[in-house]
Amino acid sequence: MRYKKILIMICCAFLLSGCSEQKAKEQLPEAIPVKVDKIKLQELYDTLDYSGDIKAQDEAVIYPKVSGKIIEKVKEDGALINKGEAICYIDRDEVGLKFQRAPVESTLSGILGRVYVDIGENVSISTPIALVVSADKVKIELDVPEKYLPKIALGQQAKIAVDSWPDEQFPGNVTKVSPVVDLSTRTAPVEITIENKEYRLKSGMFAKVQLVIEAKKDVPVILKEAIMGHDPDNYVFVVEGSKAVLKKIKLGIRQGPYFEVRQGLKENDLVVIMGQQLLADGMLVEPEEEKE
Repeated sequence: MRYKKILIMICCAFLLSGCSEQKAKEQLPEAIPVKVDKIKLQELYDTLDYSGDIKAQDEAVIYPKVSGKIIEKVKEDGALINKGEAICYIDRDEVGLKFQRAPVESTLSGILGRVYVDIGENVSISTPIALVVSADKVKIELDVPEKYLPKIALGQQAKIAVDSWPDEQFPGNVTKVSPVVDLSTRTAPVEITIENKEYRLKSGMFAKVQLVIEAKKDVPVILKEAIMGHDPDNYVFVVEGSKAVLKKIKLGIRQGPYFEVRQGLKENDLVVIMGQQLLADGMLVEPEEEKE
């Protein structure tokens, strides 16, 4: 009987111990799954965004010096041409003159953008024969609001994008800033010049222009999805160990989905970019790093 009582006591102790362990497990807080991104150092640009049409830096409409009939075309659209080189020839129709071909010569070295006439066509000295463009460099003319003019200077960098080359940006520079503001629009003309040695940029193309007013190298950046709160009280959650830690941050310039972090974060910090709405400072988390 004595041993039976001892056995019952031991069993009860085991049962009570198991219940305590189960209760303790039930009381432990569960880790919240979150997605995180590692802070990296990048180069960011603060820009003013505009759009405009590409134009050849120089272009000239060529006219004949005499009247007559086009009897020969030497050059076609898209051909390279030097200054003084013939585009076509005219049979002069002046009375008393012997037959003599009169050349229509280019006044500019470049590319024949258009030849407007065909063989057999009668022309006069007021008939446009061709358009010649100098396309080694092209330009874009913008009308910039006066409030932004203090941020624009000669030589300033610009980035140009066109639909024909969607994965490429062409570098340009500010080459002219008008000293006069238009009274009706409160804007001033600004000219961007772009090197075009391969002639990929064509006169008439529509372009998007980013005028770089500030460039920052090797600054910590953060995705906009991570940011909570509103200026100037922005904050994020950073994973330290297995806990979410709330950190206040100060933001700088923005480029696309990225913000410069001026204060509060450093390179390689793990910042929560998904699931942070469920967090509070000190909560347990189960982080999954964003794949690049």
